[in-house]
Amino acid sequence: MSQNAGQTTPNTDYASMSLFKKRLKKFKSIKRGYYAFIIIITAYCLSFFCPMLMNNKALIVRYNGDFYFPLLKYYPAATFGQTDYGEANYRTLKAEFKESGTGNWAIMPPYPYGPFESLTDPRSYPPNPPSWKHWFGTDDRGRDVFVRLFYGLRISLTFALISVTVAYFIGISIGAMLGYFSGKVDLFGQRLIEIWSSIPFLYTIMILSSIIRPNFYMLVFFISAFGWMGMTYFIRGEFYREKAKDYVHAAISMGAKDRSVVFKHILPNALTPVIAFGPFHIVGDIGALVSLDYLGFGLPPPTPSWGELVGQGVANIFSWWLVLFPFGALFVTLMLVVFIGEAIREAFDPRVFSRLR
Repeated sequence: MSQNAGQTTPNTDYASMSLFKKRLKKFKSIKRGYYAFIIIITAYCLSFFCPMLMNNKALIVRYNGDFYFPLLKYYPAATFGQTDYGEANYRTLKAEFKESGTGNWAIMPPYPYGPFESLTDPRSYPPNPPSWKHWFGTDDRGRDVFVRLFYGLRISLTFALISVTVAYFIGISIGAMLGYFSGKVDLFGQRLIEIWSSIPFLYTIMILSSIIRPNFYMLVFFISAFGWMGMTYFIRGEFYREKAKDYVHAAISMGAKDRSVVFKHILPNALTPVIAFGPFHIVGDIGALVSLDYLGFGLPPPTPSWGELVGQGVANIFSWWLVLFPFGALFVTLMLVVFIGEAIREAFDPRVFSRLR
């Protein structure tokens, strides 16, 4: 009988994994966060194809032997023999082509309604309840709620991702400088941060919005200008801890420059709070954009905005679809991002893969 019988063989493959691969494997094992990540990424990627999936413009039109691409170019109604003013009505055009049997045709998106299109129902005034044509109903201006929610998803997530990236770039840069050089640099830097953090964000936005109408990039700038301070404290603390370790002293003794020590040696080992708190910062930025849009200080109309839809839900409390679907979409999205954040925080917990274990 073998002497090794009953003994467990160590998992050499796992032991040889890099720290990042171990953390990635741990993240995948947390099913709630991993599946939430898959759902968010899939929905976000699909939102970039909204013009081809949800639009009142035809994808391709064949008329009298010529091909037209309304997604890429504006065509007046007279181009296709319609008597209306303005742009062609492609849903009506498709029905006319089908009835005429002349060989002309138009291919519409799967959901043939646009985010800015006001749809009128002769039987009732908007908002109209959900139906087979409009899955989530229409808002108080006759616009399809399902389309505006999906377009709003792209805007909200893109806004949050850009804002977090800019804010973290500023916060990491300043926090690294304060933690590495310390001394008077840290002392004066902390005082300046305290002064800047005392400026009220909402009042500043209200004053600026009364002077100029903010657009997408201006709001990104405003949110980032007030959102970098929290990460500065985390990075500053990480740099204070890491620069006291032997590998930093060894790099300095070998003649490494400050830039090399900061970016090549310390920063890669100080990014755990950045990765762990990133999803929660995204939740905060989405909530900030929704709040500003709800208060009227956000994106200019008629931009598809979750905050604007939430405001309509509050104003039309008895139109249940304007309450259920906007609030439901916001709740589900924030919940999924929080699940992702919890899974990342657990996977990147330094106590899980400590070298002392």
